[in-house]
Amino acid sequence: MTARFTQVADGVHVLREPLLHVNVTLVVGDGAALLVDTLSTAGQAAELAAAARAVTTHPWTVVNTHHHFDHCFGNATLAADPPRPVYAHEVAAAAMREEADRLRREAYEEMRGEHPALADELAGATLLAPTHTVHGETVLDVGGRRVVLRHPGRGHTAGDLVVHVQDADVLVAGDLVEQSGPPAFEESYPLQWPDAVAELLRMTTPATVVVPGHGEPVDADFVRAQHTQLVELAWLIRAGHTGGAPPERVAAEAPFGARPALHAARRGYAELDGTAA
Repeated sequence: MTARFTQVADGVHVLREPLLHVNVTLVVGDGAALLVDTLSTAGQAAELAAAARAVTTHPWTVVNTHHHFDHCFGNATLAADPPRPVYAHEVAAAAMREEADRLRREAYEEMRGEHPALADELAGATLLAPTHTVHGETVLDVGGRRVVLRHPGRGHTAGDLVVHVQDADVLVAGDLVEQSGPPAFEESYPLQWPDAVAELLRMTTPATVVVPGHGEPVDADFVRAQHTQLVELAWLIRAGHTGGAPPERVAAEAPFGARPALHAARRGYAELDGTAA
């Protein structure tokens, strides 16, 4: 990985990992810092630490936006020695604490086709579970800066957190918002996702910088357009389920492309059937 942080607002910096285009956000306050997400492997996390140290020498607290490997498998490198506080939603924290083998196995399966070397690293990764959990909302003081961690509802996963740096008008959205590709629906709640993004939009202004989980920072208009697509997708899923259409038919008509939409349709049908995990 060769990447460095770029400042997107006063004391707020974003690094985009080049392989999967994952964003890490660094918030710098007076004598303290905050790192949002920790990338996929110990090697990536070590380079991330060096990039962060090029910006600030302050000790950092870590936040995981959710439990997927590319956002939290670097925790052990960035927060174990010396020990650092790590925050995540209670659902994400439970997955990292209690289901580490499943997370490693699913990460390996997801990456082994296109990125076999990365897959091998993921299979042997050491997971460090969060030390602090968030249910609805937690406010952190990051060197005098008020940073809000909020669970806007189920969307990309059951345990998404967004990070609102209020004085800088920056909103870190995790994978609830995607710029470099379509949203990922494998563990999603597509019928509830529009409400979660609507909650994000209530936290924005016309000038807000929104940091997506993957890709370039965006503005509220981009998020509003993605929200419109998510609303359309949810409507199609409900209509297809009511009419007895197979998920494949819904996916053929839905936004975001047939493959992501098929995952969404199957998950949405499971929501409506009461079988979504």
